[in-house]
Amino acid sequence: MAKHVVGPAGEIPPGGRKIVEIAGRSVGIFNLAGEFFALRNRCPHQGAALCTGQLGGLVTAAAPGHYDLSRPGEMLRCPWHGWEFDVRTGQSWVDPQNVRVKRYPTELVKGPYLAESYRVSVEEELLVVEIS
Repeated sequence: MAKHVVGPAGEIPPGGRKIVEIAGRSVGIFNLAGEFFALRNRCPHQGAALCTGQLGGLVTAAAPGHYDLSRPGEMLRCPWHGWEFDVRTGQSWVDPQNVRVKRYPTELVKGPYLAESYRVSVEEELLVVEIS
């Protein structure tokens, strides 16, 4: 797996994102309360730039008219048709058994790395993405 430095970790504030090109792929890097996640910037439905979509929370309902909002900022909504994806897993909430967006693992690591995979890590305050 090759590692790609994509910039300083402090460049993406909590709740923020950065879209980068890595090895010919557009990838969105998200900071969820200090944890970094990377998703392919392409909706599996019809190819929209998924990572430009709106972030929101998970809405559940115990009964009609009784809604609960949890996991604020962790659900990514496609800008074209509103399909929702879990930023942590890439899982779709439209058709969870069959649809998901490519997710790349991330981690905090030390030291500079030369290009090459899909795993986001922070190394000496630099964001690093691994793509296989």
